Amino acid sequence: MHHEALRDLFSLDGRRALVTGGSSGIGRAIAVALADAGAHVVIAARTRATLDAAVAEIVGRGGSAEGIVADLAARSGAHALADRVGDVDVLVNSAGINLRPPLPDLDEEVWDATMRVNLDAPFILGQRLAPGMAERGYGRIIHISSQQAQRPFASSGAYGVSKAGIEALARSQAEAWSPRGVTANVLVPGFVRTALNERLASDPTAVRALEARTLIGRNGVPEDFAAPAVFLAGPGSRYVTGQAIPVDGGFSVH
Repeated sequence: MHHEALRDLFSLDGRRALVTGGSSGIGRAIAVALADAGAHVVIAARTRATLDAAVAEIVGRGGSAEGIVADLAARSGAHALADRVGDVDVLVNSAGINLRPPLPDLDEEVWDATMRVNLDAPFILGQRLAPGMAERGYGRIIHISSQQAQRPFASSGAYGVSKAGIEALARSQAEAWSPRGVTANVLVPGFVRTALNERLASDPTAVRALEARTLIGRNGVPEDFAAPAVFLAGPGSRYVTGQAIPVDGGFSVH
């Protein structure tokens, strides 16, 4: 394939992308990939040190990036981020928290904290940023969900509920915005070893059991999400919207 044809399908030259949770794990791999594809990437995360490291990695690869310290644990934090970031063409909601007491032990505080970060913040950012995308006729909203939206294991609790909500939010956003060139889709990981699930990752038996549920024979790594995110962010995915796309080595079909 000629480079021009590849550019027409996948290039993000001239695009601005916001990646929440972009300083670690899946979000960081996506931020790097979007920058590699030509986007200017704004990374939002809570911790300045990891934020600076992610920006430095992108700049070191010849990309363009900046960091914004943002705390999405309150709705005001999501609004403040929208105020600061301005217009974007691509919104990636990767920030998440994973407080997973078993459901009988789950109190309202943990429930509320989970929903604020995992569901309220993506909703607010979409409400704030999608209208501008629609006005310009191009937008891509990409959410990160979890197998636990569909199948409970390892004390899915409020986390699984928040992720099921994200998948429904994407469908609602697709209905609202896709006639004006803004798609909304979800990437659904299997088990990926990141800081988010350190508790589970520290149990070798559980990790091996999850590996055995894949068809490929290994658990995920953040880099597995680079190409799917570039595809969904780019011009070539214009007819894909409202979908939850598993990136899970076959976990969900096994």
